[in-house]
Amino acid sequence: MRVLPGAPYPLGATWDGRGTNFAIFSANAEKIELCLFDRTGRREMERVVLPEVTDDVWHVYLPQIGPGQVYGYRVYGPYDPEHGHRFNHHKLLLDPYAKRLTGHFVWSDAHFAYRTRSARADLSFDKRDNARGVPKAVVVEDAFTWGQDRHPATPWTSTVIYEAHVRGLTMQRKDVPAGMRGLFRGLGAPAMIEHMKALGVTAIELLPVHAFVDERMLVEKGLRQYWGYGTVAFFAPEPRYGSADAGLEDFKATVAQLHQAGIEVILDVVYNHTGEGNHLGPTFSFRGIDNASYYWLRPNAPRYYDDFTGCGNSLNLTHPRVLQMVMDSLRYWVEQCHVDGFRFDLATTLGRQPNGFSPTSGFFAAISQDPVLSRVKLVAEPWDIGMGGYQLGNFPAGWSEWNDQFRRTVRSFWRGDANQIRDLAARMAGSADRFRHRRRQPRASINHVTVHDGFTLADLVTYSRKHNEANGEDNRDGSDDNLSANWGVEGPTRDEDVRETRRRVRKALLATLFLANGVPLMLAGDEIGNSQNGNNNPYCQDNEVGWVDWSGLGRDDDDSGGDLTGFVARLTELRRAYPQIQGHRWLVGRTGDDWDVKWLTPRGTEMVGTDWAFAEARFLSYVLAPVEPSGAPVLIVLNAAGHAVEFVLPEWSDCASWALLLATVPDDARKNDATLPAGTACSAPARSVTVFAGTS
Repeated sequence: MRVLPGAPYPLGATWDGRGTNFAIFSANAEKIELCLFDRTGRREMERVVLPEVTDDVWHVYLPQIGPGQVYGYRVYGPYDPEHGHRFNHHKLLLDPYAKRLTGHFVWSDAHFAYRTRSARADLSFDKRDNARGVPKAVVVEDAFTWGQDRHPATPWTSTVIYEAHVRGLTMQRKDVPAGMRGLFRGLGAPAMIEHMKALGVTAIELLPVHAFVDERMLVEKGLRQYWGYGTVAFFAPEPRYGSADAGLEDFKATVAQLHQAGIEVILDVVYNHTGEGNHLGPTFSFRGIDNASYYWLRPNAPRYYDDFTGCGNSLNLTHPRVLQMVMDSLRYWVEQCHVDGFRFDLATTLGRQPNGFSPTSGFFAAISQDPVLSRVKLVAEPWDIGMGGYQLGNFPAGWSEWNDQFRRTVRSFWRGDANQIRDLAARMAGSADRFRHRRRQPRASINHVTVHDGFTLADLVTYSRKHNEANGEDNRDGSDDNLSANWGVEGPTRDEDVRETRRRVRKALLATLFLANGVPLMLAGDEIGNSQNGNNNPYCQDNEVGWVDWSGLGRDDDDSGGDLTGFVARLTELRRAYPQIQGHRWLVGRTGDDWDVKWLTPRGTEMVGTDWAFAEARFLSYVLAPVEPSGAPVLIVLNAAGHAVEFVLPEWSDCASWALLLATVPDDARKNDATLPAGTACSAPARSVTVFAGTS
């Protein structure tokens, strides 16, 4: 085979129309072999020693190699865990820049023997060849006919995010063709697009789509890694979500379909760790290519990993080549796959320096100056489990963050807990106490009540404790701090009083989410009463437990309130119609005519210090000033008490009456289209949200 030196960049396998350049980084390797396989990936055809090394990048150009070529690497070097090196040329390794995978991981003692030895031993040096037990990379052609595809570029203030799992969203959706269910193509099915449009969703946030591995522990229990938080290839789509040999094309086509409908695509990405686990874990890629470069190692014991993530290892983005890989991956998904943004799992790890987290770390600096990535939507999960890992509000300007304080406060308030109205006011006003600095705006707060990690909305009002027995960990996994309530009966019930309370609270939680300043994120299936049977950690439930149950669509007779698709649509309509709800500016209570928000007592007067100090208060009402001079003020009334609360419609010089916009619990004495004079005494039903617009 003709072999040429090739070029050190771009990294990965790059076909130029005549041949393929292979380039792979390793600062500590002694030799690297490129292994070429037949198209099935079962038979190795040839090995090529990479002849050139430039700035720690090993490279070769093969003129006769093109798209469809299956390949892997064997990397030679010292096996010296005490100094952080775990080279093992007996292991076939996956290219970190692989853009397509073929085959799958096979867990067996013939390939991975670490289980059979002492738990105290480092076992990544196993002389048995694993070539038949790991997927291989495939050379791809990146060309794709995008036509007139354009990024929707929805403003943050107009954004409504729908968090979903590629497989789980459509597996039980009967109006999605059977051959598309559970796949990328299912997301673009007409029924799914119509549903998201009906809700008023502007962006779908997908749980990880990068190729990942099923942990051996799960496989032995007959389970799978469902959520996908165990990435092994940051450029390749997960094969199980695509049709045979066309997963990348399927993903691109789906993005184009969603864009045509005006829906953005945000990817949940996991650059904080990989699926190789801790020092006893298997060697798939990074560990065998250059363990000491890719991972954070303990300074005084480099045999072990600094584990800030709870997943066994942490990627070291302070290393320039690791940072380069992450940046190249992000740009690839934006430029080649047209995604619109990213939600960064355990993002604190990405900003870690030797002395801890820094919002000016190399990763954030690289993002901010990048002409492509600085313009997409950037969302941080603002914590990890390391020292100083909780960093809510401390990410750079231009970033938004999952606001778990919003989730905690809203759940507590609607559960009926005391001492919540002051915190609730802060959350409804955009959480300025967390985000109003460095010129950040309310859109920095990604508000959510439920996400993939925890109870669904229906389970939040149906279970007081988790029920994770199906996970095989004796119900020890998952959070015990759910701030949930079953309202009298644990699980499903025929008790109509309990069912009515659950309906009310579920609607109140949704209304609170969409009426708050900031960006609302809702969990797919919450609108139709999807339940996980009380499992608040279904990360391994690739079955009916983890999949969205669409049987509630079009029904209103289930325990927790039935189909609320139309209700959510009304809420997103209100956000569009009244800009002061969206978070165009911080809501600041001021005296005189220049004001953004006025917090009210039930009497319709402005609250003073003693009103905020009432521990047993479970009622909050406030008026939002219009953004435009011609706009109307909005009155929002939240009553979490178990009884009705009388209140007075406030009197303002420019507001003679109030028109009812929304009532989560209809008041028999008031029709939905009622317009009432200012000063009118009204009743807020128990556990309800009511919204009015002022008229002159």
